[in-house]
Amino acid sequence: MVRLTDHALTIVSRERIMKTYVILGGNGVFGVHTAFYLLEQPDTKRVICVGRNPEKPEPFTLKLGKGDPRYAYHQIHIVFEHDRLFEMLDRERPDVIINFAAQGEGAASWKYSWRYFDTNATAIARITEDLMKREYMERWIQIGTSELYGSVSKPADENSPVLPTSPYAASKAAGDMHLISIAKTLKFRMNIIRPSNAYAPGQQLYRILPRTVVCGLSGKKLPLHGGGQAKKSYIHARDLAHAIYLVAQKAELGKTYNVGPKEPVAIRHLVELAAAEMKISFDALCDVTPPRFGEDWIYWLDSTAIGKDLGWKPQISLEKGVADMVAWGRKYLSHLVIVPQTYTFHA
Repeated sequence: MVRLTDHALTIVSRERIMKTYVILGGNGVFGVHTAFYLLEQPDTKRVICVGRNPEKPEPFTLKLGKGDPRYAYHQIHIVFEHDRLFEMLDRERPDVIINFAAQGEGAASWKYSWRYFDTNATAIARITEDLMKREYMERWIQIGTSELYGSVSKPADENSPVLPTSPYAASKAAGDMHLISIAKTLKFRMNIIRPSNAYAPGQQLYRILPRTVVCGLSGKKLPLHGGGQAKKSYIHARDLAHAIYLVAQKAELGKTYNVGPKEPVAIRHLVELAAAEMKISFDALCDVTPPRFGEDWIYWLDSTAIGKDLGWKPQISLEKGVADMVAWGRKYLSHLVIVPQTYTFHA
């Protein structure tokens, strides 16, 4: 019998716990920051990001993976290139698949709403059905949304009613319900994370914080819908990445977790923080415009469960996060002011 030395046993043990991650929707800002976070962890073997478009330029990817052989990016459309997706998955044999991929603009989802179900529900059903024929995946982590709870008057916990108020939120709810059903009946290995409104350097410019920063630094007016009275719960993408990592390591399979701060803030307050960081007055920065059609007035999550089970809590204050956004805007302003503005911004 061959006996392994203590050193060899340590190597074998380490090799067993090293994980390969695939991030679907990895070309978006939250996938980017999750990839950064995972690559910092000592037990990460490899991180592969998948996006439907070519990798975005540096202001949005922040040099992710440059010079790191553990990182790769693949341009694959998960709705139309199912075969290519599984060629890559079967080759990489990921331990954990994190799904950020979504049609994600709630305000825009009233037009061509079927496209949201194609990506946010049907693609999930098709991918997970084929994954159940494979044995290599330990866990699927679905990134949901706080919007499926609708506008609330108190913090929504994981057992709160699902009350979507847009086709986007309805499609995300459909994806979640499918995952819950196959986890319960077919023992599909998954968890769902429902985050509040996330933000981070590299975010697309139709979102409120990057749009505010670019407008303020370039001397343009920010159209602020409804005067910014709606309240949202904002979380830095790095805090979300920390939650994903904890779930990947030790969450009970099948559980759903909300991830957000204790209190929501008015969008006006968020804009005021950014204006102060840029040393601009609120009135000089903003033009108040009518409210957006169908806008929910408050998103608010109860994140007690993930704190109790996994020890998660937000680490980055809103003030620090806003300062990070302004610093990012200053660094890349010459690139950001020429990005085409094809969307009406929202929170």
